[in-house]
Amino acid sequence: MKPAFSVISFTAAAGTAQGLVVMLAVATLTGRDASSAMTLTCLAVALVLLVLGLGASFLHLGRPERAWRAIAMWRTSWLSREVIVLPAFIVLVAAWAVAVQQGLRVAALPAAAVLGAALLWLCTAQIYACLRFIAEWAHPLTLITYTLTGLASGAVLSCALAAAVGDGAWLTVAGPWALTLTFAAWAARSASLARNATLKPRSTAQSATGLHAPRVVQKSMGMSAGAFNTREFFHGATAVVLRQVRWLVHGLAYAGPAALMVAAVRDPTAPAALWWAAAALQAPGVLADRWLFFAQARHPQNLYYQAVS
Repeated sequence: MKPAFSVISFTAAAGTAQGLVVMLAVATLTGRDASSAMTLTCLAVALVLLVLGLGASFLHLGRPERAWRAIAMWRTSWLSREVIVLPAFIVLVAAWAVAVQQGLRVAALPAAAVLGAALLWLCTAQIYACLRFIAEWAHPLTLITYTLTGLASGAVLSCALAAAVGDGAWLTVAGPWALTLTFAAWAARSASLARNATLKPRSTAQSATGLHAPRVVQKSMGMSAGAFNTREFFHGATAVVLRQVRWLVHGLAYAGPAALMVAAVRDPTAPAALWWAAAALQAPGVLADRWLFFAQARHPQNLYYQAVS
């Protein structure tokens, strides 16, 4: 599939915001509240990421003024459900921020935030996991990796923000969790990449064309000029590029930040720059991971339009 930057940036930004909110919510529900300054900072950053993600998603629409119609199929479409859950989650996070600013403690808001984040991850992942004809997506690991990557990136960002506002207590508690979640996300994504590397298409050139000769070779793209089918269902990158991006994902999204976090967790007096470096390294890594998620997906229609000898 051809990765659309609007969708890549939306899923990356929203996932990090969800992870950031969940970290705060779980800490609050377990009696390990962050300071008011830390909580307001994290909620404000989460809101910015969610709004930017929502704005980026509009760039993927041919007619943005008709975006409201996307909710019409909520009974059967995971995309419609996502369109409903995302604004509701934004309102919920904003309400929590206002409550904290007013000095109010409403236990229902953190609990609702965890539920809202979980529902948003479910809707986003199921948009792709429900497509049974794309084997790279149609697997529980899609939901697992979306959730764990969001939690990991949100946890790392929360530690970077804690270092900025001087909340050492948060770093003591959340630092090890950020490292653990990063390793968990790395393990899940590695399992997903390993699985995808072994997949074999169910359809072949023979089954697609009905020609049962031992060797069927496609000589053209299937039409005389480029069209939607040739532009939107294939990224055009070579296998070498895919391998390079895969190593980039391992290094930037997981290995690099993990190495920096190990140093920061082991030494409580470590400079705040370590946490900021981990977050800065992980952000482009997550974007590369999202690009690879879409680029690895092989749409069956490419048997007609893309494989040119």
